[in-house]
Amino acid sequence: MINKKVDNVQEALEGVKNGMTFMLGGFGLCGIPENAISELVKLDIRDVICISNNAGVDDFGLGLLLQNKQIKKMISSYVGENDEFERQMLSGELEVELTPQGTLAEKCRAAQAGFPAFYTPAGYGTEVAEGKETREFDGKMYVLEPAFKADFAFVKAWKGDAAGNLIFKGTSRNFNPNMCGAATITVAEVEELVPVGELEPNNIHIPGIFVQRIFKGKGYEKRIEQRTVRQRS
Repeated sequence: MINKKVDNVQEALEGVKNGMTFMLGGFGLCGIPENAISELVKLDIRDVICISNNAGVDDFGLGLLLQNKQIKKMISSYVGENDEFERQMLSGELEVELTPQGTLAEKCRAAQAGFPAFYTPAGYGTEVAEGKETREFDGKMYVLEPAFKADFAFVKAWKGDAAGNLIFKGTSRNFNPNMCGAATITVAEVEELVPVGELEPNNIHIPGIFVQRIFKGKGYEKRIEQRTVRQRS
């Protein structure tokens, strides 16, 4: 029987080294691989390239790696609520490659599917297209975008089984599924880890073939980036 379960985050992150490229799932603070990020901080992995929609906040998520100056380059779609990200970018301490959000997702999906590159109209005529091949299709200009290449993809799912099958919940389904199988090794941390056969097949979002290691995470904070409330009348 297929068994991709590992006992803890330490075992899940075996093989990470300085200078590697990591994909990290999540959208804002939703669905981020909290356990994997905390372990990367403890391991003091340096000079890494991180591919993620954004970089968390100052004291949480990828913001922890930024505080420790562990990230050499960020590839993301926006700065978000992270003041330290903004400071390092403006000061030149951090190399930043801002990518349109849809392009970022598709570059992950292309890597997942084994496509080396794809054409997109997003970014044509802007800095995004500088140095890239462009081509006209049916009277419209497109930019050739290469697929991402990464050593590890760290994703967070709601529920999974020992075979690596995953189910995501809500907004965490945004970038996490596209990153599964898009790197040499995909590590999934889940809130609930169940025996093989317990997940309803029709509910599975990502089949286990895209996952190499899976473990049950713990201590999730699940912070809210911006809380909007109304006064009760």
